[in-house]
This record gives sequence, structure tokens and C-alpha cells, in this order.
Amino acid sequence: MAQQEASPVSRSRRIGRWLAITVGVGAAGLLVRHLTDLEHFAILVRQAQPLWLLVGLGLQVSTYVMVALSWKLVLLRAGLRRKLHVLLPVSISKLFADQALPGAGLGGHVLLVDRLMALGAPRGAAAATLLISMIGYYLAYMVLALAMLLVLWLHHRATPLLSGLVTTFLLVALAIPLLALWLRHRGSQPLPPWLERVGPVRSILTTIGEAPVDLVGDRRLLVRVSLLNGGVFLADAATLAVCMRALGMAWDPATAFLALMAGSIAATLAPIPLGLGSFEASSTAMMASLGVPVEAALTSTLLLRGLTLWLPLLPGLVLMRPGWHGKRERQ
Repeated sequence: MAQQEASPVSRSRRIGRWLAITVGVGAAGLLVRHLTDLEHFAILVRQAQPLWLLVGLGLQVSTYVMVALSWKLVLLRAGLRRKLHVLLPVSISKLFADQALPGAGLGGHVLLVDRLMALGAPRGAAAATLLISMIGYYLAYMVLALAMLLVLWLHHRATPLLSGLVTTFLLVALAIPLLALWLRHRGSQPLPPWLERVGPVRSILTTIGEAPVDLVGDRRLLVRVSLLNGGVFLADAATLAVCMRALGMAWDPATAFLALMAGSIAATLAPIPLGLGSFEASSTAMMASLGVPVEAALTSTLLLRGLTLWLPLLPGLVLMRPGWHGKRERQ
């Protein structure tokens, strides 16, 4: 007798287990290799002013809230009401998976669709949430990258190397949502044989093709999602400014914004899990070029990375487990 095809629920569970294991192994390896960074972060926390650290933590919590809120808007537009506190753990685990796995956030995309479907969202609504959030993220990212380059150009600090890096990033950032939209347009047409053999990739590409056209084409919704994603970048930049202040430096949000964007672009272009090394080097170099002492620039960048990466590591790993969401919401 022919074996029955796996149900969507069992397939989703297999993908969730695969993703949790992959990220867990990768994160464990990173922890072992970067114990020195964690120790350095602990030292910096002891040296920093506690009040400013609390402000930084609050800013980081706001980034997860804004991401979850953007998904809530898409789901609401699809006729699904999901409470913000239900989506918040998904945003924590997705942002962690985006950083922990290279590949343009593929791991985070798979996780988002898997968890939204586990919360009762139809596949099409989950796919639309993924597509709109992806497009909104890169639109906000590109606008802020151009803003960074414009500010540096006005102050005669836009070097040819930096301009080339930003241009390369813009091409990559534009290509990713365009590819996603093309995949949506092609619908359920058969995939190339080599993609069919990669289970997670096949699943996410097939899901994208099921996103409703009316949702993906809602420009007003896309603008709102883009603004929320832009708020995430600004909150991260404010966190870096708070880290500088916590370590006794002057309050300088403009320098923090430029450094955050430079580090983010470098981490995006470098296929390294968590952007380790590339973010720190680029952020420090940008701050140093703007007059911040190198040691102070590196120290504040490392403190930022501790707040955005190492501190959420444990809850991110816990929330990656399949079944964390408990019973499915029914509304």
C-alpha cells in the first residue's frame, strides 16, 4: 500500500524540529567559541551605569514589540485577531533565528510561517505576513541606509569604499523582496528539481506562492509595516547611544545611528552567523572616524551586542522549541 502523504500539521512539526535543532547546535557552537565575548560583556555590565542599562533593555523590548505589532496588523487585515502577547514570543525567537542562521534570514522565515500556522493562521495568511514583513523590513533598511550615506556625504565623510558597500547592500536588499514577489507571482508552479530536494526551502517557497494578492498589494499596510521596521532600527541605534552613555561617554545619537547602520550593512553582506566580527569592526570604525576614541567605540559596540545578541540568547533558544506556544488560539 502506498504511504500516505504527510499532513500539513506533521510536516510543520518536522520543520519546527529541524529548525530548533539546527539553531540550537549552531548557537551552542557559537557559545563555546565566543565565551571570551560573554565574559567581556559581563565585565562591561558591571562597569556600566545601571540606570542607562535599564533604558537599553527597555529599548530592546520595544524592538520585539514593534515586530510583533507589524505581524498583528497583517493578520488583522487578513481577518485574524491575535493578541500581541501571543505574537511577542514568536518575534523573539524569529529575530534570534535571523541572526543565528546565515542565508538572508531563511531560518527565521521558516520559523515565522511555522509558528503562525501553529497559532491557527491559515497558510495563505502566514505567507502574506512573511512577505509583507520581509518587504517592509528591506524598505525601511534601504531608506535608513540612504539616510546614513546622505548624512555622511553632507559632512564630506562618504568615502568611495563606503559608498560602494552601501550600493552593494542596496542591490542585495532590493533583490530579496523582488525575488519573494516573483515567487508569489509564480504561485504553485513546480520548483526546480534541486530545490524540491531541500525540504525547508521547498516548504517556504511553496507557502509564499499561497499569499493572497489583496494582502500583498495593500500599500497602506506595507507603509505601516515599513514604519514599524524602521522603528526597530532606530531603537537599536538609540540603544547604542545609551550604551555609550552608560559607559560614561557623551550622549550622541547621531553617531550611534551612523555606527549602527554601518555595522548592520556589514553584517548583512558578510555570510557569518550573528554577524560576529563584521558588525563590531564596522561599527567601531565608523565611530572612530567620527571622533570617538577607538577603545570607547569598541567597548560601547560590544555592550550593544551583548544586549541585542548574547542577553536574549537563552530565551531565544527556549522559544525555538516546537510546542512552546501551548494550545492553539481559537478566535
